Amino acid sequence: MAKLLYTMGEVAKELGENPSAVRYWSNYFETFIRPQRNAKGNRLFHPEDIETLKQVQFLLKNQGLTLEGARQRLTEDRRSVDLRVKALGKLKDIREQLVQVRKTL
Repeated sequence: MAKLLYTMGEVAKELGENPSAVRYWSNYFETFIRPQRNAKGNRLFHPEDIETLKQVQFLLKNQGLTLEGARQRLTEDRRSVDLRVKALGKLKDIREQLVQVRKTL
């Protein structure tokens, strides 16, 4: 069963990024990413926020867009970005499975 809210550290670990990068992205893309805050003021991310952060990471790291270019792409054509990110995630999972099969041989 999936969690409802994830901490900054959990999100950063899943993305393979520094928490400072995730924090910056959540501030820069505040129209798309809206984390909740706990009593201490720490950000707590919904699964939808994590998916959006994955899209931002894809646009910045894989597509080589600037922050403003990534914001425009999310505004204009978010569905195609989402499909590409999901496909990339599935391909990474398949690669991990193939590496495990190779190790067992």
